[in-house]
Amino acid sequence: MDASGNSPIPNRAETLKVLRLMGDYAPMLMLRGDTDGFGDRWSIDGHPVQPAIATYLMRSNYLADTGATELGARKLALTESGAEFRKDGLLWWSKLGPFDKLKVVILG
Repeated sequence: MDASGNSPIPNRAETLKVLRLMGDYAPMLMLRGDTDGFGDRWSIDGHPVQPAIATYLMRSNYLADTGATELGARKLALTESGAEFRKDGLLWWSKLGPFDKLKVVILG
């Protein structure tokens, strides 16, 4: 995660929050929406994940499908590169000062 505003990462602060919530053990759940008239939905421990963030993480190969739940939702876990991305993001965030963190939260 770079400090410039030209990052292709959608809403960097929120993306990092999602990665923190996932940690090593909490999967992201993906509910397919084709049959109910809604689009796909994602959540971690019941907290919704923005579609742009979930899509970015999947397209970047930071998430891997690890199977289905009893109710048919797909479980997505961090890949090795996803865990490395999370580690790099946490390091990047820890090096930012309060003003820079505020800018990232407000401006994405």
